[in-house]
Amino acid sequence: MPTFMEKITDRSAHVSVIGLGYVGLPLAIGFAQAGYRVTGVDVDPHKVAGLQAGISHVQDVCSTDLQQVLQGGRLSATTDFAVLSEVDSVSICVPTPLSKTKDPDISYIISVTEAIREHLHPGQLIVLESTTYPGTTDEVVLPRLASTGLQVGRDFFLAFSPERIDPGNVRFRLTNTPKILGGVTPQCTQMARLLYEQIIATVVPVTSSRTAEMVKLLENTFRAVNIGLVNEVALMCARLGLDVWEVIEAAATKPFGFMPFYP
Repeated sequence: MPTFMEKITDRSAHVSVIGLGYVGLPLAIGFAQAGYRVTGVDVDPHKVAGLQAGISHVQDVCSTDLQQVLQGGRLSATTDFAVLSEVDSVSICVPTPLSKTKDPDISYIISVTEAIREHLHPGQLIVLESTTYPGTTDEVVLPRLASTGLQVGRDFFLAFSPERIDPGNVRFRLTNTPKILGGVTPQCTQMARLLYEQIIATVVPVTSSRTAEMVKLLENTFRAVNIGLVNEVALMCARLGLDVWEVIEAAATKPFGFMPFYP
């Protein structure tokens, strides 16, 4: 029987993506365009029906690209998690909205992990892409998968790779945005890196899944703090009768120590 590495190399691997939103759908199509058989899984039957009909609901995915991989037999969508029993890799791209107390709601991650556990089999790669707190992969996902008796890094592989999709950005898309990736074990990192390098030009491995999760937290915090700052600057400019856009563009001419954010 071919190994996971052999299946990735010769494009015979069956890839799956759970959660077909603005993160998961571009990923699924990217793998399909690279020649893999891809099955997308989503709990929304209307979304699945639309995708099967060749209608994209994601602004960064044109329906023509979707229809091409559908007609080529490389992409399909389903609400049935039973398909996970036959796939070689699973990328988890489910939402993690904030709760009323501003804590990340990881209930979708937990429910999907339980579904994966029921169908986990030797040689399978699981990659969590959903935004979450450091420790989720090895504290929440790993124990549930390890309860099957399979050993991580030997029987199955587990990693975290934070999504970096920027909706509406025409310059940086899936393939040319560097991808951070950290496995629970070095072997996990190796397997996940091998898969993602097939569709992404630059994969950046880090030492652990926790490190990869912390990278995402830093990126989001940086963005939130700077957007908050520029919103305050916009209010000040309004009171002073100044054009905030002119101020930002002028400051952006500084070649170091400044990055433009917009209100």
